[in-house]
Amino acid sequence: MPTDLLGRDYGVFPAPPTLKQHGPATIIAMCNQKGGVGKTTSSINIAGALSQYGRKVLAIDFDPQGALTVGLGINGNQAENTIYTALFEPHFDVHDAVVHTRFENLDVIPANIDLSAAEVQLVTEMGRERILESTIRPLVDEYDAIIIDCQPSLGLLTVNALTAANGVIIPVETEFFALRGVALLMQSIEKVQTRINAGLKVFGVLPTMYTRTLHSEEVLQRIYEAFGETVFHTVISRSVKLPDATVAAAPITVFAPEHKVAKEYREATREIIARGIVA
Repeated sequence: MPTDLLGRDYGVFPAPPTLKQHGPATIIAMCNQKGGVGKTTSSINIAGALSQYGRKVLAIDFDPQGALTVGLGINGNQAENTIYTALFEPHFDVHDAVVHTRFENLDVIPANIDLSAAEVQLVTEMGRERILESTIRPLVDEYDAIIIDCQPSLGLLTVNALTAANGVIIPVETEFFALRGVALLMQSIEKVQTRINAGLKVFGVLPTMYTRTLHSEEVLQRIYEAFGETVFHTVISRSVKLPDATVAAAPITVFAPEHKVAKEYREATREIIARGIVA
């Protein structure tokens, strides 16, 4: 039986079976209020790997920086409709904001800098925490997974994502300072669970940017001590190949399918399916 980097035994995560039908989707918020921890990279690559395993995936860019949009080959500034349009334009059909990428089974709702105005506008909206939930409801039965790439903050946009989601995946860089803010995120998740979305789960903590150094190994142990069995067995390594894939506007599982990190993201995706997070 294989062991992970923490010495835990786990079964091999097999290639998932083919689905005979699609939907309803599991809605996953990819969330961490600290920037630069591999959140958008993980959103793109898990979405890409899921789509390659025959799952229909919708990636929602919920960050005004629009990095997920660009990373999937979409020019957000030229997009006629974005998630901002869908949130605030009355009687808008959210299907009109969905963009089909050049990758089979993978769609995206893009974002651009317009979304930065949403925090202010949401303050005066009725049921402001549930705007995203109601906006994407017509799409749920059409996909197997909806991945929301959250901005690095704990503002109203992130609260909307947590309210709409079935669960959260938290990418955590294996670096000491990355641990400090996760406690605040957990407090926010608990508040949403208590007050708005009782069914919200923590699907898992995904260690990212791992290097074979004593520091990374110590932080990985600290992550496990803090989060226990919610920590994924799969750990994502740091690699210069990831920025290369971003420049190529493709998931690394497509750009360099035999690369070590591509294999790690595929294994993380198989683990997500094996855990029953996505069918």
